[in-house]
Amino acid sequence: MNDAHTLTRHRDIQAWVADRRGSPAMLRAPNSFGEMRAKLALRFSERRRPDETVDQGVSPVSWAAWLAELDRQQLALKVGTDESYEFVERKSLN
Repeated sequence: MNDAHTLTRHRDIQAWVADRRGSPAMLRAPNSFGEMRAKLALRFSERRRPDETVDQGVSPVSWAAWLAELDRQQLALKVGTDESYEFVERKSLN
């Protein structure tokens, strides 16, 4: 990801996603123990991520729910100048 930077403030994350016509989403996925856990995602109206199929159980959610889960998992959003992004642990930023 060239020219990547990391966002942690909620309003910065929302602005970055809105600028790219995106919306918050979440899916339920099993962890290594088989327990279902929330997995954060972003959906963009123009393009799907390369690893996203038509339906992976991704559901739209409110910003409040999405940001609460982001905080609960102690994640930040590492973004590029286009729609590329990845979730990174906040503790790795210190």
